Amino acid sequence: MSGLEYQFDQNWTLEPIGGDTGEAFMASNNRERLFMKRNSSPFLAVLSMEGITPKLVWTKRTSNGDVVTAQEWLPSDVLSAEMMQGSNVINLLNKYHHSEHLYNMLEKIGGTTYQAADFLADYHKELHPHLLSHSFLNEIAAYLEETLNFVADGPQAVCHSDLNRRNFLLSDQNRLYLVDWEMVKIADPMFDIAQVLVQYIPWENWQQWLDRYGLNLKASNYFRLEWYSLLNLLLLIKEDYRQDRYLALNTRIIKLKHIYKNRVYQ
Repeated sequence: MSGLEYQFDQNWTLEPIGGDTGEAFMASNNRERLFMKRNSSPFLAVLSMEGITPKLVWTKRTSNGDVVTAQEWLPSDVLSAEMMQGSNVINLLNKYHHSEHLYNMLEKIGGTTYQAADFLADYHKELHPHLLSHSFLNEIAAYLEETLNFVADGPQAVCHSDLNRRNFLLSDQNRLYLVDWEMVKIADPMFDIAQVLVQYIPWENWQQWLDRYGLNLKASNYFRLEWYSLLNLLLLIKEDYRQDRYLALNTRIIKLKHIYKNRVYQ
């Protein structure tokens, strides 16, 4: 609540909602509730019109220059890990990955463009010394650096880039929404795809998931999938270490070893 300088009448109350940034609130009065967030992506308005996020009600600029957005508050549940395997998730990713309108609008408002090298640079940025001295993780990072040229010319699309299951909301009307678009960028959609696969889809079901998405795994696509899977695991390991989630970290290292051992380019 502190620092959110938008004036409501006395019937409104603001309640902080859990999250890393402390920027999200539930605003409520006797009749309605709104989801409010400070400094959301300006792309939110377009996503709302496309039905990808809950409806945008209004946008206000506060006296200190912050932009506060209010969206409809929907009775909803976050997806479980098992539910992330559903066709509704695949269809939603397909929708924004293949939307020329969303791509053009993100480009128009100056959306960030990322190449494979930029994602790899994110891993190296402020990497903890314990991870920096981990020989196997260094071997993976060196391999990704060595093979950058093989993924440099991948397609570009709108990428959410933070496909944690908690960012998927299933409404009581069985409508799936994707929220928290602060990390949106124009990048290879394989980054998003691999992020879902390495977190939520059992290895033996990857081919079936990709078939349902409609991705033809010709040699170049398979290598991009492999490359971005290894990259995403490195990024997730980095975050697990920061959050002291050592069990999850070790599980990801096992998965990393499996993918690396069975890689195409050796």
